[in-house]
Amino acid sequence: MRTCTWAGIALKGMGLVSGASKPNATPSGQQLLTRIKGNVEKYEKMGLTDLLIPQRWWGTGEEIEGSSFDCLAMTAFLAAHTKRLNLITAVHPGFFSPATIAKWGTTLSRLTDGRWSINVTSGWHMEEFDMFGVDKLDHDTRYKRTAEFVEVLRGAWDKEVFDYDGEYYQIDNLQLEPRPFSNLEVFQGGQSDAAIQLAAQHSDWMFLNGGAPERISDIIQKVRKACESTGRIVRFGMYAIPLCRDTDEEAWEVIDDMLGRVDKSLVEKRKERTSGAEGMWASDDPLSAIDSNEGYAARFVGSPDTILERISLYKSLGIEMLHLGLGDSQFSEVVFPELASL
Repeated sequence: MRTCTWAGIALKGMGLVSGASKPNATPSGQQLLTRIKGNVEKYEKMGLTDLLIPQRWWGTGEEIEGSSFDCLAMTAFLAAHTKRLNLITAVHPGFFSPATIAKWGTTLSRLTDGRWSINVTSGWHMEEFDMFGVDKLDHDTRYKRTAEFVEVLRGAWDKEVFDYDGEYYQIDNLQLEPRPFSNLEVFQGGQSDAAIQLAAQHSDWMFLNGGAPERISDIIQKVRKACESTGRIVRFGMYAIPLCRDTDEEAWEVIDDMLGRVDKSLVEKRKERTSGAEGMWASDDPLSAIDSNEGYAARFVGSPDTILERISLYKSLGIEMLHLGLGDSQFSEVVFPELASL
């Protein structure tokens, strides 16, 4: 099972609505370099396999995740300071030209000996689209634009000379020189019907928000059904924020305290800000409200044995990558080393 976490480039909190996160002071210069290099050194020592670099150019850090440093600049920096981690760069089609990203990506693939992948995120944060002058389109049309974006990436990657005449992108005689070093691995987010169709037609991996086993299994089965007509295989990652204590009771006491401090006004604001999405943040599970990617709803909560059993359950459903929040030291020290044996 592959393991992933955030690159740690956010300026603020991660959208916890329980009063548990505080805005961070914005670092710069040597302070910033030391922080990021320290994080990735720790992750590589742990044995983490992947690092996700988000594109969140503006966020509140309260009801949604906070603003981050630029995804492209940070990926290049991380490429220079990692040896083993696969770097997954999140990119919003509409903010970038796919031909430009293809050129940038081939450079990253060579700088890292093939340790680069892309996460195409069709986007739901409409206020951010407006801020940067991006045509936001309606929900399903954004996914059509993303499909074309991936078609251009793959075409440029696979063909020495590539032309494309789509609704959103037109490419004439594109030639990537130097050629890509490795195969292109495409991740995506989303859980809507449009996201499922995109995965079945174009993606290698689908990132899912945390959720109950029944919900996760339902999405996986829908994607696999959609793949019957395309002949493709899609793999799945899931977000989770573990909370480990010596006993289940101790862990759930912490969760109950967090639930008691949930700011309902921020939960309502999140619903407004995420109204551009479909399928995500739709659960009535109270744990899904605590953080902005429903990580606690995966319920990796309890003793080490309980959490390992829970992870084994999700693996049996088809989860092959865990995208983890790694703020819990007991999980990192006691449980994480056991994941390699699952």
